Amino acid sequence: MNHEPYDTLAATYALGALDGEERVQFERHLADGCAVCEAALRASAETLAALARSAPPMVPPPRVKEELLHRIATTAPARDGRRPRPLVWAAGTVAAVIAVAAFTGAFVAARYEGRLGQMAREAAALRARVQRDEAALQEQIAVYRNVVDLLRDPQTQIVTLRGLGPSPGASGRVVWHPFNGGHVFVANLPSAPTGKAYEMWTIGDAAPQPAGVFQVDTAGRGTHRIPPVEGGKPVKVFAVTLEPEGGVPAPTGPMVLASSK
Repeated sequence: MNHEPYDTLAATYALGALDGEERVQFERHLADGCAVCEAALRASAETLAALARSAPPMVPPPRVKEELLHRIATTAPARDGRRPRPLVWAAGTVAAVIAVAAFTGAFVAARYEGRLGQMAREAAALRARVQRDEAALQEQIAVYRNVVDLLRDPQTQIVTLRGLGPSPGASGRVVWHPFNGGHVFVANLPSAPTGKAYEMWTIGDAAPQPAGVFQVDTAGRGTHRIPPVEGGKPVKVFAVTLEPEGGVPAPTGPMVLASSK
């Protein structure tokens, strides 16, 4: 018998549809080590595996299980104890598919776990930023409420500040009450250099009195609460100088903002 009949039997055998004497002859032919038929079986098995993966999962009817058990019983090892080589190869293929599926599942799980971790970190950073923005907004609202309360009092004054020296384009306003203190609002003031800050001063008949330090944002805007002068003494000039960030008891740096006398 030439090899031609086995070419057509290989695909039928891979489908499990080969029975009777043809099955016995084909398995004997495989046991003799036919590389051509083994390659044909391997290609058929790979094609069937690809089709199985692409199809939606289905639950087989009970009769399929019975038929499968029957075929396993009819493909018991030969008398010499050797299992047909295609069955060994098929078992190896199944093990390889299971290993690849496990590796793929682990890879996908690790990838999504990493993405979820990144999303959690981004959410935490966003939450912290929102909390900071909310705190800053609440602080600003409190300042505006205090200013509104000051403006209801007829003793409150609004004093204009003009830019001087290194900051001629800067400007400011002081909302001031002689007994309750007030607030200064500045604009177009450059950010203070590292280690420096802007310091507020109230000047009356005596030496300038420090009224606290403050910083401005990247747009050059800033606000600062000015405490009342001890004893309610009048303030003739409000001024801002550039000083060490911790503040100093007397002006040492250049004056950048000042009111008119």
